[in-house]
Amino acid sequence: MHHVLKVGLVGYGYSGRTFHAPLISATSSLELAAIASSQADLVTADYPATRLCETPEILFARPEIDLVVLATPNASHYPLARAALRAGKHLVVDKPFTLNVAEAEALQAAASQTDRLLSVFHNRRWDSDFLLLKQLLATGELGNVTQFESRYDRFRPVVRKRWRESAVAGAGNWFDLGPHLIDQALQLFGQPEAITADIHARRDGAEAADDALAVLHYPDKRVMLGASCLMAGGSPRFLMAGTRGSLLVGGLDVQEEQLKAGLRPGDIGWAVDPRHAKLFTETGQRELSLPEGQYTAYYAAIRDALLGVGKNPVPPSEALAVMRVIEAGVASSAQGVRIRLG
Repeated sequence: MHHVLKVGLVGYGYSGRTFHAPLISATSSLELAAIASSQADLVTADYPATRLCETPEILFARPEIDLVVLATPNASHYPLARAALRAGKHLVVDKPFTLNVAEAEALQAAASQTDRLLSVFHNRRWDSDFLLLKQLLATGELGNVTQFESRYDRFRPVVRKRWRESAVAGAGNWFDLGPHLIDQALQLFGQPEAITADIHARRDGAEAADDALAVLHYPDKRVMLGASCLMAGGSPRFLMAGTRGSLLVGGLDVQEEQLKAGLRPGDIGWAVDPRHAKLFTETGQRELSLPEGQYTAYYAAIRDALLGVGKNPVPPSEALAVMRVIEAGVASSAQGVRIRLG
């Protein structure tokens, strides 16, 4: 039997509109059946056939909805996720999973008690450059990796009026970009022994941290993660240094910009990344082309997991591991010390 799963999206701000709605709509056997948002005009313009719900609670109460996707401000993730699980829904939460480890543990427990799928949208596992890193690690081409640097920089000197930049819990780029940087590092190298972090609000009028630097300490390597709103000029996205070679990648995966510009999965040029990575070895350097990014893989995997033919692409245990690092980073920065993990 061909079963179509009905999806309810909560939140139609940047993340819901740019990522979730288009990616859900592009996934076969998933139907974007309802959207809960205060931005009625936007929703009806973009998805005229989709039911508009005034509140998340109205959406959760709809019996036909199989899967709820939360693309709401970070501080609302925990209470809304609890409510969706109580309503018996399977659940995808945008990153960061929650505001802290205690909330993340409570949601993991609630999902297992209700026997519902719970997954976190760590979409940058499917960036083209990250897929290349995984390939190179698998082939051992770089030898033993001794240092990894991963940065996510922007030049946005003017503080904008939006929740991500205001003085609310879960705002600032350690909670916004940190989860991407941390999740990728954990996917590559596993859990670090400790973290040292330095997280600040630097811009004039900044209410939330806009500059974060963290070192993840491993026995055999150093991982440096950075995110700044005052860094222009194309700092490297990735630097990976090994005993046999070193890799440099600049720029950003194209999929977010393509989605923003209205390009959709299946369109000509979708996820084709024009960048090249540079591989340096003893014998010189060469350029490597990047594989196509695969943001569509996430919701395809969610569908397969719900239909019992695949695994949850980002189980709560993995999102919880990210939250442990985020929380330890906050403590490290506040106390000015190295914080041990686990």
